[in-house]
Amino acid sequence: MLSFLGFSTILIFLLLIIFKRLSVLTALVLVPVVFGIIAGFSVKELSEMMLSGIKQVAPTGILLMFAVLYFSIMLDVGLFDPVIALIIRYAQGDPLKIIMGTAVLTMIVHLDGDGTATFMIVISAFLPLYTQLQINRLILTGIVALSVGPMHLVPWSGTSARAMATLNSDAVHIFNPNIPAIIAGIVWVLFVAYYLGKKERKRLGIVLLNYDPKTNLSEEKKGFRRPSLLWFNAITTIALIVILMKGWLPTPVLFVIASTIALLINFPKLKEQQLVLKAHGSNIFLVSGMIFAAGVFSGILTGTKMIDAMAHTLVSLIPQEHGNLLPVLTALTSMPASMLFTPDAYYFGVVPILSQAAQHYAIDPLQIGRAALLGQMTVGFPLSPLTASTFLLVGLAEVELGDHQRFIFKWALGTTLVMTLIALTTGSIQI
Repeated sequence: MLSFLGFSTILIFLLLIIFKRLSVLTALVLVPVVFGIIAGFSVKELSEMMLSGIKQVAPTGILLMFAVLYFSIMLDVGLFDPVIALIIRYAQGDPLKIIMGTAVLTMIVHLDGDGTATFMIVISAFLPLYTQLQINRLILTGIVALSVGPMHLVPWSGTSARAMATLNSDAVHIFNPNIPAIIAGIVWVLFVAYYLGKKERKRLGIVLLNYDPKTNLSEEKKGFRRPSLLWFNAITTIALIVILMKGWLPTPVLFVIASTIALLINFPKLKEQQLVLKAHGSNIFLVSGMIFAAGVFSGILTGTKMIDAMAHTLVSLIPQEHGNLLPVLTALTSMPASMLFTPDAYYFGVVPILSQAAQHYAIDPLQIGRAALLGQMTVGFPLSPLTASTFLLVGLAEVELGDHQRFIFKWALGTTLVMTLIALTTGSIQI
């Protein structure tokens, strides 16, 4: 019963946002509450689960609140103008080159395995360019989402770390066998970027232009530019990214400090600070609000044990005579499973069950870990409503989550299928 209600909760939620019957924020809260009551839990019990979920995501919510503020300030003051101008000189207004450049830059930036930082940096740099050339913003979020997928298999990402911890293994046995699959995934993403770029080039043509980042800016926005502080802002941002990668400070604390310093130095007058905060208040609320709503969603699914029940149901669906297909089935379902399970729930809940089942069929349990990483919260995390950074991605680009999911789901599934095929060919997973 709990398993059925869990799957129903996820399905109804996805249908409501994909077909735009409810906003993401309201659906994240109301859908699990309704199904929690149907499951027989009292409002008091559900409220405790909701509070537990909110506490879980609170650091992330604070992080995104101040990270959005920081990078919004950097956009306002013109930090990324030279980068955008450089890309324009290379691309010469060619949508194909811009979209390919988006993919390559995202992969480079995501070498640190941090989706949040990658989304903030790449979207901040490219959004004005896509807007100026009228390139479909869904391509921006879609290509960024695809590009982080294969790179998120790096052993220092949170997802890979969970897999290695669960299976008591290391990068040599989990990551190394998947390297050919990762390379294949990268090639696939570049192919998709090329294909979508060709379509946009055909639709828009090549526009020869001398891009001026101040074009179409309001007088207020033009007043926010701080060319004299370019080097200060650049050094501050580089230092922030280095500290972020080194882990010298807790990430939420780091962005709280960085954003307030950036606000004070760039806008020393109180009236200017109020204007900046007012200008970005709506976006900050939407992003951070959805994070806390997602905490309610995952808190109820976890607290009611719906996630545990769903995990057991998935394992029980595998027929005894087809046990040898367990790694392949794990790989093929790994990306869609990102829509159902948080990374903690999957790697600490589902993977142990699957690995135990694998041993029953005389299959190396490490194959389950490698198979899971081909999609679950790697390729799939930038589409999942259960991860905070997904809301940051769509929020920064100002697109709807449902539109983003519909646009890129098939291409993301293609990434997993390509990587699965290569993993089978090279022996990372076996039949």
